This record gives sequence, C-alpha cells and structure tokens, in this order.
Amino acid sequence: MSERSRVLISAYACEPERGSEPGVGWNHVEQAARFHEVWVITRRNNAGPVLRRAGSLRGVHWVFHDLPRWASFWKRGQRGVHLYYYLWQIGAYRAAKRLHREIGFDIVHHVTFVNYWMPSFLGLLPVPFIWGPVGGGESLPRGFRRTLSLRGSLFEMARAAARWLGEHDPAVRLCARRARVAFATTPETAARLARLGCREVVLLGESGIRDEELQRLAAFPVRTHGAPRLMSAGRLVALKGYHLSLEAFARVRDLFPGSAYWLIGGGPERGRLEALAERLGVREAVLFTGSVPRARVLDALAECDIFVHPSLHDSGGWACPEAMAAGRPVICVEVGGPAAQVSADSGIRVPASTPENVVDGLSSAMRTLMADAPARARLARAARDRAARVFSWSGKGELFRDLYARILREG
Repeated sequence: MSERSRVLISAYACEPERGSEPGVGWNHVEQAARFHEVWVITRRNNAGPVLRRAGSLRGVHWVFHDLPRWASFWKRGQRGVHLYYYLWQIGAYRAAKRLHREIGFDIVHHVTFVNYWMPSFLGLLPVPFIWGPVGGGESLPRGFRRTLSLRGSLFEMARAAARWLGEHDPAVRLCARRARVAFATTPETAARLARLGCREVVLLGESGIRDEELQRLAAFPVRTHGAPRLMSAGRLVALKGYHLSLEAFARVRDLFPGSAYWLIGGGPERGRLEALAERLGVREAVLFTGSVPRARVLDALAECDIFVHPSLHDSGGWACPEAMAAGRPVICVEVGGPAAQVSADSGIRVPASTPENVVDGLSSAMRTLMADAPARARLARAARDRAARVFSWSGKGELFRDLYARILREG
C-alpha cells in the first residue's frame, strides 16, 4: 500500500494554462499531487487539454464524467450551466461512490465550482470532506443598482434569487454540515457558511500564482517616466464597476496630458462603456482591447503603472494578485475578495458607501498615484512581497498538505 494518502478531488472546471475556475481546478490538483495519490473527477470536455499535460503530474488518476448527450440539450455556453452542474454533481457522486469501494479514499476535497450556494454531493461519501475555497456570499452594495444597465440589474436580481434558493436547498445545508473544514474566499461568504452549519470556516482566497510566473512578473520594471497608464482587466460586465472607474478617470485625465486607461477584456457592457467614455470626453484616451489571451494580459501589465479594479462584489479572482506580483499598485473598492487581497501598503481601497463617493475615492486614488512615482515604487515593493507570501500556489499546496495530515490524525 502506498504511504501517500489517497485524495479524491472534485473539479468540474479543470484545465492547465488557464485562469479563473479552470485554473483553480488544475492548480489544486497539481499541488495535491506533490504529496498525495490523487483521483480527479472532472468534465469529459476537459480531457483534451488535461491529457496533453497529464504526463507532467505523478500519481494523478483522471475520471472524466459527463451527463448523457440527451440530458444536456439546454446547455449552451453559460446558459443552463448551473442546472447542468447540479445534475453533474449527482452523477459524479455515483462515480465517486463506486471508486471509493474500490480504492478507499482518505480525503475528499471539492475544488470547483468555487460556489457556496450549490452543493457538492461528494460530501456524502463516508470520508472526511473539505469544501472549497468557495465564494459568492458577497452582495452588491446598497444603492449601487441604480448605476447599472438593465442587463446588469436583471443579473443581480437573478443572482440574489439563485443564492436564496441555494441557501434553502437541503443538499447545500447537508454539504455544509458534512464539511470538516470549509474555506471561504471572503468574510461575507464565511458568515453565510457558518449560518449554513459549517463547523470550521477558514478564510482563504481561491486564486494563486505559480512560482515561475511570480518570478517572471517580479522582473517587470516599475515605470518611472512617461505619461501614466492605468489598466483594468476582466469581463466587461456590470458587477465589475468599470462605469465608475471611467467616470473617475475622466476627472483626472486632463491633469496628466497623454495619460491612458486600458480596459482589457470583452463582454456585454462594452458598447455601454464605449458610449460612456465618448460622453465623458475621454474616448481617445481609453483603449478597449476586447478579449485577449491571458498571456497578453500579463504582458500588458509590464506596460502600465497602476491597476484599477473597481469590482462591486468579486469573490476574489486572479487580476489583483497578478497585478501585485508585477509591482503594480492596485486601486480597488473595499468589498469582497479584492478588499481581502489588497493590503493598505500595496494599494488603495476605496470605501463602498455610495456610487458618488466611490467615484470620488477612485479619482482621488488615481490622482495621488499618477502624480507620485516614488509612492508607486514603494507600493510596488510591498505588493510584490505580499504576492509572493500570500498567493503562491506552492504555499497553498503546503497548507492543504498540513490540513489533510491534521484531519487524518484526528480521525
């Protein structure tokens, strides 16, 4: 019998060389494989990219599971994904139950989706169960819905309804009670997990940075000359708050001739944001790139000075940690995951009191950092140090190794 513990990981989203949920899944598997024998249940459509890289991982066994084709006719892209995911979890539990009879797992760990209001049925196995990190407990600050587009407002209403239904789902509550430890990406999610019945809740972000990327980003020089450049990266959706950062940039742009604001990413709000930039008189200073590969996003960090992340309820994400690793001070709104990721010595957090005050705070932070290159350099050093300490994937792997060992000792 192998001395390495036998760990079963549930990772619906799992692909190498990706960010967001697929990257969370892959990197958790990679780190677990450093110390344990690992079985991974994931979707069959992940098989291509996974198997092309599978040879680099020792002791990982892949189990590809999907619903029958007839049962997935309604799923098109993101439409119907949550219903599909829910049903997928039921099938994954059946596959895991058969595997457990054959192998006898020591630990079961649900990794993706990073979502607290939908259950992981693998928690029903008679094995110590770890849930997360999971997020989604953050809410749009009161009074901000009036600033959103109709599409954005409808999304927030649907999200609130889905979350309410999830919190009243007996399967979610059972999942919470079964978890030996639940990891929450934000304090807001931690409070909701505790109310659902989790016995031990620990704050931990879901994102991380590979050691080789930390080294690459740490080598980016801090710009000290030329007109300042601001950058945001992410999907152009209402919750990201880019309408607020555009208004803030419009207030300071004339103070810094030649300054620019890059919005990197695509999404349904692009047309509205372009029209807003035109109306504010800064359209020629704002670059809308559309969707670009993650590698190009990282390259863009080398050419900017300040990273702006005005999201109104992110659970976490990769944008702020990567910007910090590159030595770019971060301006964010003090809610959700970014508020936990960005410390006072690595960026500026703007209180989310009212939309008007957020625009005031963002423009004040922009003006301060755009005018003071030495201050940017001080923040850059602290940001890089924090990124290496807090967001290293190898560090997260060691954290989970120690957790698994503690749980197995306690029996």
